[in-house]
Amino acid sequence: MRTHRVAFHRRRFSTPTLHSCSGDYAAKMHQDSASLLRRTLLFAVVLTAGFVLFRGSESLGFLSRFTPAPSDFLFPPASYISESVSKEYTLEQVLKNAAMEDKTVILTTLNEAWAAPNSVVDLFLESFRIGDGTSRLLNHLVIIALDQKAFKRCLDVHIHCFFLVSEGIDFHQEAYFMTPAYLKMMWRRVAFLRSVLEMGYNFVFTDADIMWFRDPFPRFYLDADFQIACDHFLGLSDDVKNIPNGGFNYVKSNNRSIEFYKFWYVSQDTYPGYHDQDVLNVIKFHPFINEIGLKMRFLNTAYFGGLCEPSKDLNEVCTMHANCCLGLNTKLHDLRIMLQDWKDFMSLPPNLKTSSISWRVPQNCSLDSLHHYASPEKVLHGPPD
Repeated sequence: MRTHRVAFHRRRFSTPTLHSCSGDYAAKMHQDSASLLRRTLLFAVVLTAGFVLFRGSESLGFLSRFTPAPSDFLFPPASYISESVSKEYTLEQVLKNAAMEDKTVILTTLNEAWAAPNSVVDLFLESFRIGDGTSRLLNHLVIIALDQKAFKRCLDVHIHCFFLVSEGIDFHQEAYFMTPAYLKMMWRRVAFLRSVLEMGYNFVFTDADIMWFRDPFPRFYLDADFQIACDHFLGLSDDVKNIPNGGFNYVKSNNRSIEFYKFWYVSQDTYPGYHDQDVLNVIKFHPFINEIGLKMRFLNTAYFGGLCEPSKDLNEVCTMHANCCLGLNTKLHDLRIMLQDWKDFMSLPPNLKTSSISWRVPQNCSLDSLHHYASPEKVLHGPPD
């Protein structure tokens, strides 16, 4: 399933050059001034970030005391930041640079394990390049790096990168499904995405093990505040009994979506030990959703498929997710086959691109690998049929 996560980013600032001194004295003056300026600017940045986060949480009403405090999102230590990192990589600047005209961005998270050469991120970016009308969407993709190596690799392969770190949590290794690190990663992600909404940005969040083969925007619902892909789709987009997958969703920034993300985050206290997707599968029935007026839609697996329930027609598929799959190497095996299947399909003449052509996956990935996990509704005592 999903194995990566989120956190915040500090800046190295360039210092002004001194022109009025010379010799060793000038060098000493330059060194002292630069050091003082760096400390002063760093202090100001930390205060400003803390104030913004505090005001953001303060405005969230009765749920604010349960949501992450400013101290929960900290800048990484100076040793994390290379000389190449500058003020252009603040979250506000990165989002602004990547946003579409309507302030929509595409977001994914990445750690060292998935950022390594020939790992998940390379396949992810390749899918955009070989997809039908998807290469232009790379201009709007922001990669949220969870550790130093992931950030450095992002700078090598992509244009919009942001370094997000959580204090006391190391996300650089593969986070195995349902381990404590995995759960922390998933809930941190919910908190971070809420902060993006509060900044006024709409977003499509996508796990990096989702291949983008067609532009999904024409398939989104115009009237929805929150729309999400499914592990299992029952046929109607407004049926709350659909089984959602938190690895792909399109969310519009408004009061309804922000309140929903707050409610989703605090619900982890009601259902401790479960990840965000399982909890979502229960709270989607909660009266609070209707009280805030949130319009929720579930995306058809015919267009937004995955290994749990593959898209059947390659003429219609927009995205394919390596869900229902445990282990990095297992995912990589099936993702490479998936990409090759798409290349083979696209190389066919139009008259041979029929609906009878299907994927060769899953192979190493298997839904059977997840059967020892009980269904969220039963485990969490969701509403009866």
